[in-house]
Amino acid sequence: MHTCTLRGLIRWCLVAGFLMLSAPISQAACSFSVTNLDFGAVNLLGAGNRDSAATVNISCTNTDILSLTYRICLNLNAGGGGPAVSSARTLSNGTSTITYGLFQDAARTTPWGSATATALGTPPQVNLLVLPGATLTATRTIYGRISGPQPSSLGGLHTSLFSGVLGANFTYAPLALATACSAITQNPTRPQFTVQATVDRTCNVLAQALNFGSHGVLKSVVDASSSISVICSTGLPYSVALNNGQTGTSPEQRRMTRLDRFITYGLYRNAERTLPWGTSAAQTIGSIGTGTAQPYPVFGRIQAQNTPPAGIYNDTVVVTVTY
Repeated sequence: MHTCTLRGLIRWCLVAGFLMLSAPISQAACSFSVTNLDFGAVNLLGAGNRDSAATVNISCTNTDILSLTYRICLNLNAGGGGPAVSSARTLSNGTSTITYGLFQDAARTTPWGSATATALGTPPQVNLLVLPGATLTATRTIYGRISGPQPSSLGGLHTSLFSGVLGANFTYAPLALATACSAITQNPTRPQFTVQATVDRTCNVLAQALNFGSHGVLKSVVDASSSISVICSTGLPYSVALNNGQTGTSPEQRRMTRLDRFITYGLYRNAERTLPWGTSAAQTIGSIGTGTAQPYPVFGRIQAQNTPPAGIYNDTVVVTVTY
């Protein structure tokens, strides 16, 4: 009877030991925060890039008795600005949108994607070895880029709200055997952050030279024309004015000069040369920006006048776009 009781006690101890060794032992808590990504004021009328960045802050605490490796997969979805266009995300202001990219590297060559939205690219992974009872922190940079031109965007603040950072804790296996980020879905956390840019309401202007050519005498009218091209933000009202040149006294009494001699000429808004182009409200051209180039012909005329000595005569006229 005593022996039987001892065997029963031993048998119970062995079972208890087996249960202790096979029970789960991983305990860890990871928290995340992300700074906002602000591109600031951007001019989208011309080519070029506007870059900015945000920071992902990671903190993991190990409350277990063993050293454990945690794999963290940082998935970023399309955001709240609208659906992704290929690998590009969207900032929005009502119906106005801007496309932009988020990247894993400073060169902006590797998109920052998501395991659940593979068209955006793949997510980066962070592997942390957290000692028992310790807290380990890490950071990762999100690199953003807006590429121009995107002239159809309205001026103003464009935003996208994110709540798509997914932290997944990996536990026991060595990294060589660790599950890929495409298969890790446990322990999701979704800290919010905002991506934003303010589109400048602005205009660009390009003017072609006006050349009256070569003439022996100025006994009759000489006409010539050129063009001014204006690009303004979509929906932006603007007006285009021409000053009187370097020594002119009015839109029809501008002067091309050489030394102390001059040739009088005028610039006009219509081919009939009846609407002078100057600086007063009644002498300017106005329109509303479309985000694309809007051309305006400039009509020049030299009235018959005394012919000064031979040579090259020129003038500089300043084009002012007011918006």
